Amino acid sequence: MEKIAYVNGSYVPHSEAKVSVFDRGFLFADGIYEVAAVLEGKLIDNASHLARLKRSVGEIQLALPETLERIEEIQKELVKRNHLVNGMVYLEVTRGADKGRDFAFPKAEANVKPTLVMFTSEKDIISAPSAKTGINVITVPDIRWERRDIKSVALLAQVLAKQAAAAAGAGEAWMIEDGKVTEGGSSSSFIVTQDDVIVTRQNGNEILPGCTRKAVVKLAEERQLRIEERAFTVEEALAAKEAFITSASVFVQGVVAIDGKTVGNGKVGPITDRLREIYVEFALATAV
Repeated sequence: MEKIAYVNGSYVPHSEAKVSVFDRGFLFADGIYEVAAVLEGKLIDNASHLARLKRSVGEIQLALPETLERIEEIQKELVKRNHLVNGMVYLEVTRGADKGRDFAFPKAEANVKPTLVMFTSEKDIISAPSAKTGINVITVPDIRWERRDIKSVALLAQVLAKQAAAAAGAGEAWMIEDGKVTEGGSSSSFIVTQDDVIVTRQNGNEILPGCTRKAVVKLAEERQLRIEERAFTVEEALAAKEAFITSASVFVQGVVAIDGKTVGNGKVGPITDRLREIYVEFALATAV
């Protein structure tokens, strides 16, 4: 049976899901997106994702066409209609479609309404083989704009980074600016020092405030694990005991090599494994 998407108030088969060629998300990447994980048919850490959505649209002066409560209802309905057990719900809101292509926001009298689109995809995050084997990452220059804290649909730099990783047979690309790791193409970056200190870059305009990152940091602190929020170099990462990434689509994922050089003993480390276990427990306990 064909999967169902949500487009501007209607649930429609994928083959009928359409937006205007004048949609500003298409023409200017004038929009915001979010991706929430689904486990056992329930949304994971969704309140955090919706809070970030609200912040991001506010930063670009874009009004949501629905309340956050209504958006969650639509997400749940999509999960139900698509019989989704494990996977993702993608959400995108744009400034809508005017009658032409003009850089400035549509004039108030034009009454242009925001576009809201959602769809689901299947993914077995829990049983992914890479959770046990770990992944290799490559490093690439960070060529993005200066407001990376906004979850913009303008993802060309990340596309190029992820393609470079795919071409190299790697699972992720870590982006580098001024000699320091900012984050992955679609993930937050962590290392574990030889002294068992978990290090991840502090939030700011340089990185996206990852929802999974935030939850993992909080869960680690609650268990008296040592956390340092600061920038780190690739050299520090290569000298670390462990490295890992976090995101809604992988949860906690071990990194075993960077640019072909082994991290630690070349295997997913015990702290990474433990944090993944803790996060999955949290996810299942708080799912909605």
